[in-house]
Amino acid sequence: MPPAATVGTSTSEFCRRLVTASATPLPPRVARAARRSLFNVLGTAIGAARTAAVDVLLATAREQGGTGDVDPENNVTVAGRDETVDAYWGALLAGTAAHLDDFDDTHLATVIHPGAAVLGTLLALVPELDVDGERYLTAFALGCESQLRIGNAVSPSHYDRGWHITGTCGVFGAAVSASVLLGLSAAQLEQALAIASTMVLGHREGFGSMTKPFHPGKAATNGVLAAKLAGVGMTGIADPLGDGGVLPVFADAVEHCELAGSWERDWEIEYNAFKPYPCGIVAHPAIDAACAASAELDDPAAITSVELTCHPLVPELMGRRQPQDGLQARFSAYHAAAVGLLDGHVGLAQFGDDRAVETDVERLRELITLRPTAGCARDEATIRVDRADRDPICVHVPHARGSLDRPLTDEELFDKVDRLVEPVLGTGAARRLAAAVDALAGAAGLDAVIAAIRPSGISEGENKE
Repeated sequence: MPPAATVGTSTSEFCRRLVTASATPLPPRVARAARRSLFNVLGTAIGAARTAAVDVLLATAREQGGTGDVDPENNVTVAGRDETVDAYWGALLAGTAAHLDDFDDTHLATVIHPGAAVLGTLLALVPELDVDGERYLTAFALGCESQLRIGNAVSPSHYDRGWHITGTCGVFGAAVSASVLLGLSAAQLEQALAIASTMVLGHREGFGSMTKPFHPGKAATNGVLAAKLAGVGMTGIADPLGDGGVLPVFADAVEHCELAGSWERDWEIEYNAFKPYPCGIVAHPAIDAACAASAELDDPAAITSVELTCHPLVPELMGRRQPQDGLQARFSAYHAAAVGLLDGHVGLAQFGDDRAVETDVERLRELITLRPTAGCARDEATIRVDRADRDPICVHVPHARGSLDRPLTDEELFDKVDRLVEPVLGTGAARRLAAAVDALAGAAGLDAVIAAIRPSGISEGENKE
């Protein structure tokens, strides 16, 4: 018999409201936001399917006996790959791949990327569940929303302390999604969060390495485990989101009112944004400005200096001047501005290992000066390009593409996902994926989505090496 929920605590009230919300259809605007977030994060997971980090995880899964050969009936699909794996590796691979290129969804107020850990949870549980598509969409929305509300409660000091908030809050979102899919009660959900609170992880020192995307991957595995343990009777502390829980360890001050908000209105997932560039989001205004300046730049060799006026977070988070590979380049505002000026557009190729060390990029990065300015908004930047025997080029970007004031349209989001998945799954794959996600509310399960993320010709239960 599950333990009774603790009456009147921050966690018990949070869980009571959340379970009530899980039994209620999502408001139409929230359902739309959830579909857009799910479509985007599926695209980023597929786009990273053939990267070195995914290869490493799959090789280790094989060595550890975690591929689908062991239990073919419970195979978990690896997005964009022929291989299948068990539930643990399925969650880890999906969560890691979705965040690997730093191209996934971003909640700008907290800098949480909520979709990755929740996607890992959904895909890992598919083989053992018999729930409809609307339930999957609800679990995805609530898993994202839980992370964002907890993130709001501990921001900004949690991130300032050096935590990687996508990992630390991700485990709560994964536990919520798993609990919703497994049908746990409010009392059991409270215990799942208590268990999850002992498995938080992620610090900013991992930025620029394979361990950064590993954080939401591991959050997914931990969240699923927490929900399953709670479902069979494991218990934890009485109020994991309260004054005696982990949140005061996270932050100098905890705004518990962020946890007590209505689940009928004011959903944070509606403020989830989508990146047009695969790198730290604080550099996106600089990329917009650099790409615009590039159109006026007839000879990059004539550049003598570049000054970038930006928000103070830019040098703090992306101050690496000379990255040595693509993962490091994603956390270099110098690199982001340089490739924008040189190439006039920025995508995965501009953050590849080869482009990170090319001579023209290295030269230009040395000429760039960052000017952090307190009055500069996070989505704002100004670039000045000085050239020999030419007038300077100046471009001001008041709001970057993908910001709340300039969000990606449905067409722009589709184009982004299409560019990610076509090289992996072929022409028309993004359209099939979009149709499967859009039809989730009336679907019998997640089968159409799973089919859309597989290479063509892979059938249920089939494992190809």
